[in-house]
Formats: sequence, structure tokens, C-alpha cells
Amino acid sequence: MLLELAQWLAKDVRLFNVFSYITLRAVLACMTALAISLILGPLVIRKLTAYKIGQAVRDDGPKSHLTKAGTPTMGGALILLAIGITTLLWGDLENRYLRVVLLVTLAFGAIGWIDDYRKVVHRNPKGLSARAKFFWQSVFGLAAAGYLAWIGQGVPALNELIVPFFKFMAYPLGAAGFVVLTYFVIVGTSNAVNLTDGLDGLAIMPTVMIGAALGIFAYVAGHAGFSKYLGLPYIAGAGELTVFCGALIGAGLGFLWFNAYPAEVFMGDVGALALGAALGTIAVIVRQEIVLFIMGGVFVAETLSVMLQVLYFKWSGGKRIFRMAPLHHHYELEGWKESQVVVRFWIITMMLVLFGLSTLKLR
Repeated sequence: MLLELAQWLAKDVRLFNVFSYITLRAVLACMTALAISLILGPLVIRKLTAYKIGQAVRDDGPKSHLTKAGTPTMGGALILLAIGITTLLWGDLENRYLRVVLLVTLAFGAIGWIDDYRKVVHRNPKGLSARAKFFWQSVFGLAAAGYLAWIGQGVPALNELIVPFFKFMAYPLGAAGFVVLTYFVIVGTSNAVNLTDGLDGLAIMPTVMIGAALGIFAYVAGHAGFSKYLGLPYIAGAGELTVFCGALIGAGLGFLWFNAYPAEVFMGDVGALALGAALGTIAVIVRQEIVLFIMGGVFVAETLSVMLQVLYFKWSGGKRIFRMAPLHHHYELEGWKESQVVVRFWIITMMLVLFGLSTLKLR
């Protein structure tokens, strides 16, 4: 009997060791989040429809969008639910980096939830005021930046801006510089994804692709051998973010099943603000802010189109650069079909993500 007990304990230990591998847990996290999204998706859509939480459509937008009025929104809650449950199941919650990414994601999701709720339930077209939204984004962004600066005091790489394509080229930021950069990356990426979320499937697939790439960077940064070989800074514990990225990928793909054209549900601010903040926070931790800027070129272009449109409109006294901003609406009004805009933006993002991943070796 003692021999059988010893054999059983040895088997249990081996099983525990197998599940300690980050790569396996990342794959399981992806599959779990995907299953949760696919299973709960129809229920969430029915509930949103029953409560009449429908999307409002701009009157000055493309006429083809008028048919989208009333489509359930706030579906990003499904993404956050899948990510949250999956991270709790497969992630190491003692890891400080994992905790901060999860908390930032949920915090920005809460901002989006309040904004969406006021728009569709209280029938307030303005939702959460721009000032209030920016205030709370700043509060959570600065809190995350300050916390990362505090835990990174003993990690020199966290206070440097890494320049891709060049070996050992990094600019010291100092604590204050790191906080400022982190704040702008988190808040900026959050708003950029939100501005891009205007067509069926347009925002979620680039988010998934960039999340997958950042998962690779996180795994390399958290592995002493790989990071040294590839000339990247070693960030002890960053590898655990690969599990979170796996959850993000699975949840995103599951949501895309229902968000693909013609969309059965929209993610709303609750999903877009949260996912953007998550990408920004992960990029900061693995020291790939510039690479995130490259891979998120579609997000950057969409944001710049809005900024340029507003500035030029005020400066010129009512003239416009684009027929409509954000950029995806401009191409729709130029005659592109919605599905063409979405797929072409996906292709561009795929190329940019591959270009960003090439920085792993091209140095």
C-alpha cells in the first residue's frame, strides 16, 4: 500500500509540474476563454436584447450603418468575463505583473461600462462626459504607472526606453519619465482601440493579433536564456503575462464569432477601453512601447485621423481633410464595402505585427 501511495504522489507531482509550464497554461487559457465566449455568447446576446441595450447610430454616418441601430452592445462584458475567469483558473495570481494587467483591464472596463450604460439604458447620448472619462482613465493609468515604477525599482530595464532593430540601444527614463511614458501608452492605446471599434470585427481581430505578438514578447522577456540570446531585457516574472495574452486571444476569437459581419453584438466602450489598456500595460512591462506603436499602426492611423480632422476643422473654419473620421468611415464613404475595409485593415495589421515580431531577431 505504501508503494502504491508513493507512486500516486509521484504521479500527482509530475502532473503538477506539467501544469506549471507557462506555454501549456497559455494554450489552456486560450481554449478555456474561447469555450466560455462561445458558450455564454448566445445567453449574453439574448439578455442584452431583452433589456433593449441597443446600439445608437450616427445620422451623419454611412447610410449602410442605419440597419445596425438596435444591435445589442456592451458585449465587451463577455470578453472581460472570459478573460477574468480564465486568468483566475490558469494564471499565477501571486505574480505582480499579472495582477496589475488584470486590474487595469477591469478598471478601464468599468469606465466603459458606465459610459455604455448611460448611453443605452439612460438614453443619454453623451454617456459619461469626455472630461469624466478622461479623468478616470488618468486616475487608473497613473496608478498603474506608479505601481509599475515602484515594483521596477530593482529592475533597471523597466526604466529604459528600448529602441527596436538596434542592439543595446536604450534611453534612460528615470522614475518620472517612466511614469509619464506608461501613462500615455496605457491611456492612449485604450482610446485608440475605442476609436477603431466602429465596424463589425474591425477592432477585435487586430487586438487579438497584437495580443498574440505581445504574448511572445512576454514569454521571451520572462525567460533568462531567450532574452539574453535575443538581446532583449530580462524581466523576471513577465512570462506569466503569456497566460493573460492566451486568455485575451481566446476571448477575442470567441467574441469575433458573434461580432463578425453582420454583427450580432458590439463590444462597446466596456470592451474597447479595457482591451486597449491591457495591450498598453503589457507593452510597457515587456518594454516594447515602440513595437506596440508599430504593430498597432491601424489604431494609430484611426486616432490621428480624428485628431487631424478636428484640428483642421477648427483651423480652416469648417473644412475637412477626410470625408468622415475615424478613417474607416472615410473609406466607406469613398465606396469601399464594410467587409472590404475590415479585411484590408486586418491584412495591414497582420503585416505590421509580423514586422514588429521581426525586431526579436533583426538587431
